[in-house]
Amino acid sequence: MNNIRISVQEEEFDQNAVYQWLSEQYSVGAVVIFVGKVRDLNLGDDISSLYLEHYPAMTEKALQEIVSEAKQRWDIQRIAVIHRVGVLHTGDEIVLVGVASAHRGEAYRANEFIMDYLKSKAPFWKKEQTNRGERWIEVRDSDKTAVEKW
Repeated sequence: MNNIRISVQEEEFDQNAVYQWLSEQYSVGAVVIFVGKVRDLNLGDDISSLYLEHYPAMTEKALQEIVSEAKQRWDIQRIAVIHRVGVLHTGDEIVLVGVASAHRGEAYRANEFIMDYLKSKAPFWKKEQTNRGERWIEVRDSDKTAVEKW
């Protein structure tokens, strides 16, 4: 599948390289890229770091299913999903979802769909280091609600 790139990695990613790959086809009229970052505040507490773990085979399968669903729903030329794992610090980039399509509406909707499903359906476990100690993060009700609209 040379029109889909999925990566779960510890290393930082290069947004420009992803953009170049997404946009290199002449039929692409729109590229939408979402980048999520580690916030410094959550649930009223200061955050110094975030630890993400996963089971590689399970995560890869779930990400592939999410991307395949998006490709079935919208006319998409290319999709890139990069999700980082390991220890991340405040301000670090944690996730990138990029979608290339002939038209912006398709790209926007597919990108939002993928991100909504990543937040609630992808098997990543997150532990925050806060000013009060460590805690595991549960999926938020707002993330569950976001998936229901699709």
